[in-house]
Amino acid sequence: MRKVAIAAGLMGAACMAWPVSANDSVTNIIKDPKQWGIQTGDYFNQRYSKLDEITKDNVKKLQVAWTFSTGVLRGHEGSPLVIGNMMYLHTPFPNNVFALDLDQGGKIVWKYEPKQDPSVIPVMCCDTVNRGLAYADGIIFLHQADTTLVALDAKSGEKKWSVVNGDPKKGETNTATVLPVKDKVIVGISGGEFGVQGHVTAYNIKDGKMVWRGYSMGPDDQTLIDPKETMELGKPVGENSSLKTWEGDQWKTGGGSTWGWYSYDAKLNLIYYGTGNPSTWNPKQRPGDNKWSMTIFARDPDTGKAKWVYQMTPHDEWDYDGINEMILSDQEIDGKKRPILTHFDRNGFGYTLDRATGELLVAEKYDPVVNWATKVDMDKSSKTYGRPLVVAKYSTEQNGEDVNSQGICPAALGTKDQQPAAYSPETELFYVPTNHVCMDYEPFRVSYTAGQPYVGATLSMYPAPNSHGGMGNFIAWDGKKGKIVWSNKEQFSVWSGALATAGGVVFYGTLEGYLKAVDAKTGKELYKFKTPSGIIGNVMTYEHKGKQYVAILSGIGGWAGIGLAAGLTNSTDGLGAVGGYAALSNYTALGGQLTVFALPSS
Repeated sequence: MRKVAIAAGLMGAACMAWPVSANDSVTNIIKDPKQWGIQTGDYFNQRYSKLDEITKDNVKKLQVAWTFSTGVLRGHEGSPLVIGNMMYLHTPFPNNVFALDLDQGGKIVWKYEPKQDPSVIPVMCCDTVNRGLAYADGIIFLHQADTTLVALDAKSGEKKWSVVNGDPKKGETNTATVLPVKDKVIVGISGGEFGVQGHVTAYNIKDGKMVWRGYSMGPDDQTLIDPKETMELGKPVGENSSLKTWEGDQWKTGGGSTWGWYSYDAKLNLIYYGTGNPSTWNPKQRPGDNKWSMTIFARDPDTGKAKWVYQMTPHDEWDYDGINEMILSDQEIDGKKRPILTHFDRNGFGYTLDRATGELLVAEKYDPVVNWATKVDMDKSSKTYGRPLVVAKYSTEQNGEDVNSQGICPAALGTKDQQPAAYSPETELFYVPTNHVCMDYEPFRVSYTAGQPYVGATLSMYPAPNSHGGMGNFIAWDGKKGKIVWSNKEQFSVWSGALATAGGVVFYGTLEGYLKAVDAKTGKELYKFKTPSGIIGNVMTYEHKGKQYVAILSGIGGWAGIGLAAGLTNSTDGLGAVGGYAALSNYTALGGQLTVFALPSS
């Protein structure tokens, strides 16, 4: 493993002389709002569309234009892509891919059906979801559940190459999309609940050969961290900064998986992503800060070298994965235009950082019920600068093993899970789907066996007490001030990715199955339509033959809907989610459908 990482780093170093640019095919599509060529809308992860045919004045007239059944049940995350006149659609396991001709009413041009071993299903945490396809240079990329990365010819569906990114027998699986950058495709890994050593890998787009791999924890030659040049909060991290925060060889099964979203700044030539929870969920078994789990990474996509890191939740005691998206924008702060990164972490804090340097600018709670920490210390002269100040009552570490710590907010699924927020450069607001959920958490001792769950905690989840009674909110957030501008209450968690548009409308979906449209400035609900199943997919938009369309996948599942998706009934199953979301069965059922909306023809 060590030799592979060193060799991969050297291979990446040879690329440093290449000119700094994004992938031209992806960039050209991103510039054209008629298309939707990347899951996050653009490299900045803003999920904003310049299309404006649908406005806050006419959105109430939206109608279903057409639908498509995927033929697969369980959780449908992600969204379709639209490249020219073609739509590319994916499913949960077995990860089928459809190419649909929009000029011919969605006719299936080709279909790819992977042959995967179903034994991967029980190794996947929190449902058999997949967050979607990627496109670059005439290739559709699919990262399958079994970690096989497949490159398909966009016109024919023919497999051009494939490479295996991990080993399900060790607990390594995939639920995420990938990010094409320049001549590479950036790929993560899932498996934090199985004690994997998380990593990010770059493969050549042309032939699938590995260029570099950077691990989340381990020695510097594996993490691709330079002890003198990689910074955290303005200071070099020092030699083997990860190893010093783990006991013995625990880092080898330390988690820190990378199953979230990736963003890219071509000017700075940096990719950004977050790492997940440390393994096990029992904090008593892994003393130390457990770096670099729960961390924002800024890496050079050519070499994999880490420029800066910031650990949000040192020595995580609550399973607050740090994998949520990094949204990039340029905003004026204290009278100066700055390149910033905004991140809504599972731990309940909304962070704003300078994305060039990693300087921490804002860290505030984006749900008032967050109670496990009083605040993040923003005093640069303090020994705890940048760290959350933990409340002893809610510390599962301090309370100890086999003790049920009650009333912790948020629950392990976070104030927001992976469902991506949106940002509007017009309002300079972020639109955030959130969970309003708390938990009881009881850690217990567990031993590691490769390929077996390595969790070590029992959880129960429920709506935040003494609140509005529901389990979710959809909010508008001012990232410069760290303040909620408006908040819409929801009965269940909002598990859908948001979409902001130039028409002044923001879209999102609900677990009951509603597509909703709200006013970007006020949050006023303007439209809703109930689709056949609960929505955990991400809203997207495109234009075809002069008409704007809005599309959403519905199919209940994911962590919140795992009870329905997998037929679980024990309240503590699904890592604690089944009991909390038991009432969902009264509102929706399994499904798998794409629903496309448009304004009526005049």
